[in-house]
Amino acid sequence: MPRAATVIASVCGIGYAPVASGTVASAVATILTLPLLYLGGSPALAAASLLAFVIGIAACDAHVRATGREDPSECVIDEVAGQWLACAFALPTFGVLPRPQDAAVTLCLAFLLFRLFDIWKPWPVNWAERSFAGGLGVMADDMIAGLMAGIVLVAVRYLVPL
Repeated sequence: MPRAATVIASVCGIGYAPVASGTVASAVATILTLPLLYLGGSPALAAASLLAFVIGIAACDAHVRATGREDPSECVIDEVAGQWLACAFALPTFGVLPRPQDAAVTLCLAFLLFRLFDIWKPWPVNWAERSFAGGLGVMADDMIAGLMAGIVLVAVRYLVPL
């Protein structure tokens, strides 16, 4: 298996964390959200999510073929892509940066919502997990979970302004 694919799929080895590697990857992704948000806002974060998704498909596909396992637990780039997509909904309006304390609350909520949908796997997350194979199969369910978390985050923020 190409070493580069493993490094990318496991996000520099985070996927080999002894416990809850997906949650660890989501937490790291949430922390890395801050510079992306403050440098380029939601568009930069959405673009980073899409880039991680595309690169993740290729890396995870190579890793899946090499290991013979459908969704290896060490492949956590899907958590990074999905978490960044959820966090792209963190800004109250396009281009307006929140106060740091408000950003922290919103990003924590995005983290919790993404992990909820990623672990619980309601429809259509479970549909995506069953419907695709290879790298796309690893990545698709997390992107849908991230989108669902983002939509709920917007609804919560609308009902309870943060």
